[in-house]
Amino acid sequence: MIPELKKTAEQKMQKSVESLKTDLAKVRTGRAHTGLLDHVMVEYYGSMVPVNQVANITLIDARTIGVQTWEKPMLPKVEKAIRDSDLGLNPSNMGELLRVPMPALTEERRRDLTKVVRHEGENAKVAIRNLRRDANQQLKDAVKDKLISEDDERRAEDDIQKLTDKYVAEIDKLLAQKEQELMQI
Repeated sequence: MIPELKKTAEQKMQKSVESLKTDLAKVRTGRAHTGLLDHVMVEYYGSMVPVNQVANITLIDARTIGVQTWEKPMLPKVEKAIRDSDLGLNPSNMGELLRVPMPALTEERRRDLTKVVRHEGENAKVAIRNLRRDANQQLKDAVKDKLISEDDERRAEDDIQKLTDKYVAEIDKLLAQKEQELMQI
């Protein structure tokens, strides 16, 4: 029972870290990359879908993303969706292609983005601590039901704490990398 509990806790903690990596990839650093528009949703025949499902997204150069819709009537909708997103981007319509230039990041904007990154990291740490709490609660319930001994519980709690520390350290490392990336000019 204890090995499965530890394995489950570790898998969930790993998923929290992966989720953080995905969220951090959305925070832009001044360089263009196609994954930036992945979470932008556009209305397509009555349902909301990601832009990459209605258009081809490419890099035109290091600071410009090109968006070419598969259906011509979708171009204005995609343009509006990108403009209304929280990314602060202003696409320009070139007829059949949207050019999305990446504006240069000001020092103030970099600091704001650093705060966003720290907030995301704190949310991930909270998620990991919640997973630790849930695992420890399951151990206490198992002791109460006399499925495991108190010594086994203490050893398992120590192991779960070590897992927690490992993943919190990994989150701190990811945050440091992203902050450094953001503050580079």
